[in-house]
Amino acid sequence: MSVQFGRWNFEGQSPSPDYIEKVSAALAPYGPDSNETYVKGGVKILYRAFHTTKESRRETQPYITLSNTVITWDGRLENRAEVIGELRDSLSISSTDVAIVAAAYEKWGTYSFPKLIGDWALSIWNPVHRSLVLAKDPIGTRHLYYSIDNNEVTWSTILDPLVRLAGKTFALNKEYIAGWFSMFPAVHLTPCVGIHSVPPSSFVLVRPGKHTVSKYWDFDPEKKIRYRTDAEYEEHFRTVFATAVRRKLRSDRPVLAELSGGRDSSSIVCMADIVIARGTAETTGLDTISYYDDSEPNWNERPYFTKVEEKRGRTGWHINFGQQDPGKKPQPVPPPESTNDRFVPTPGYDGHTSPQIRMCLASQGNRVMLSGIGGDEVMGGVPTPVPELEDLLARGQFAALAHQLKVWALEKRKPWFHLFFEAARGFFPPALVGVTKKMRPAVWLQPNFVKRYWAALTGYPSRTQLFGPLPSFQENIGTLDALRRQLGRTALPFEPPYEKRYPYLDRGLLEFMFAIPREQLVRPTQRRSLMRRALVGIVPDEILNRKTKAFVARSPLVEVSADWAHFVEITQNMLSSSLGIVDSERLYVALQKARRGEELPMVILNRTLCLEGWLRDLRALGIVNLGPTRKPELTLQPSPQG
Repeated sequence: MSVQFGRWNFEGQSPSPDYIEKVSAALAPYGPDSNETYVKGGVKILYRAFHTTKESRRETQPYITLSNTVITWDGRLENRAEVIGELRDSLSISSTDVAIVAAAYEKWGTYSFPKLIGDWALSIWNPVHRSLVLAKDPIGTRHLYYSIDNNEVTWSTILDPLVRLAGKTFALNKEYIAGWFSMFPAVHLTPCVGIHSVPPSSFVLVRPGKHTVSKYWDFDPEKKIRYRTDAEYEEHFRTVFATAVRRKLRSDRPVLAELSGGRDSSSIVCMADIVIARGTAETTGLDTISYYDDSEPNWNERPYFTKVEEKRGRTGWHINFGQQDPGKKPQPVPPPESTNDRFVPTPGYDGHTSPQIRMCLASQGNRVMLSGIGGDEVMGGVPTPVPELEDLLARGQFAALAHQLKVWALEKRKPWFHLFFEAARGFFPPALVGVTKKMRPAVWLQPNFVKRYWAALTGYPSRTQLFGPLPSFQENIGTLDALRRQLGRTALPFEPPYEKRYPYLDRGLLEFMFAIPREQLVRPTQRRSLMRRALVGIVPDEILNRKTKAFVARSPLVEVSADWAHFVEITQNMLSSSLGIVDSERLYVALQKARRGEELPMVILNRTLCLEGWLRDLRALGIVNLGPTRKPELTLQPSPQG
């Protein structure tokens, strides 16, 4: 995952050498393989490479075309042969990705973007037309930020130099903070007012005095795949899934895959072994990395990921996240040291590679890691009949609706009219029917903040449209949008860097999954129906047929109890409270409940605490205007546990 930075001053002024040196230092940890620049007039572009393919090692960027257009490409083109075939010029199969992309843009302009399948972000500077184009792939796995002032535009893969070296302070974007408390902020937002993120499947066109954001591609709701038998769906699924995995295996070094013992990661690893055995994968091998914690009663994954290792005949890298001595009293975990010399865009994670993963990468030479993110959402991991029932309602197929309500009511052990209400409520405005309990804002958020940013706090709920695309298609796009928001807030890893890839978010696989009938994904007696049927004999039966994947619930509660004094200190003189976000007294009450082991939304509680530490780091940096920061201390009452 290479990184880029650019600055275009409309009046032709060049930035100082000291400024460029600081930017280069900020990019260096992410791109250790090259340090290249383009300078002409008021334009300065920096590029630092992180090579993961044999072709990328032959690239020179920024890339200058015959028409003097300057292209900086951070990505991996997965349909190289198809694009080369359409261009029909001097390009060959050995051409670099950036050369292929440049030729495509020279021929088709921005109409080339839908043709580029893969994970990518690019910038295109045209000195003749004095224009800048910034674009990202439809899924949004890469970062690209930009800021436009009166006389210049600045863009970067990394948010840090845009904020820390801007020479001014920024207002805190509270809608971004509100989104952090739900399903992540909207894709175009950043923590700073005035700095934007290029949305997925879109390009930004900048000219002096104006800029536009345009969507260049979207999934086709009219595309439908219908077969007569289950076996035909299963065969098609195996084909597109194998293609998705093969595309992500393109690397000139061994690839590392996360192997948790769940269906998602296990299916990726097992299919990757088949693809490699066929000789169609561009990699020298596949390694696995698994995490476990034997002290967690709800997280005993070793019996499952070892089943995959037995099938492979190869043991992977194991990381124990638990306490080494189960009889020893848990020790408080000290908060991570602040990195006050950098701007961290994501509360709770600054991108540092953990020591365990660092050792794994160093020992095996990996630069690419495969992740199972998206599998649960795309493959039907949530066994809800609502999208299917909504489809039947929208089509007016009331006989089939009555039958499915009866079948699902027996499976769910719920009255059929409850299921009918769940399906029907989606067609009404969220303001009328409300939001589900799990999406309600935390009780320790201040009322005015909740009122103002209700949409962001509840995950931007929308009404299902009765006419137009099928409700199940609308549900698919809504789920994908949530995943896009999650990817947009994933900090780039460094020291050392590595590139994460997501087979379940492959565009071809998503197009297939969005085009088949909903009943292929989820059936009354089987979640992930298609996946489980299609991968029989490929993935061990113990994993395909396990009821649910384990989850962790105890460790966060233990940590609150073990380091109670630290958590109490956090609730005093809270920056998030002075900013009108958190009610510190209600937060203290919630922490007391967590200490007693009572049920709480622990993810949101953890994010609240991370947010407070992040705001304190921003105050130390002095680059975000946080306003007054003091408030009277709380009068703390002793907890029932002393």
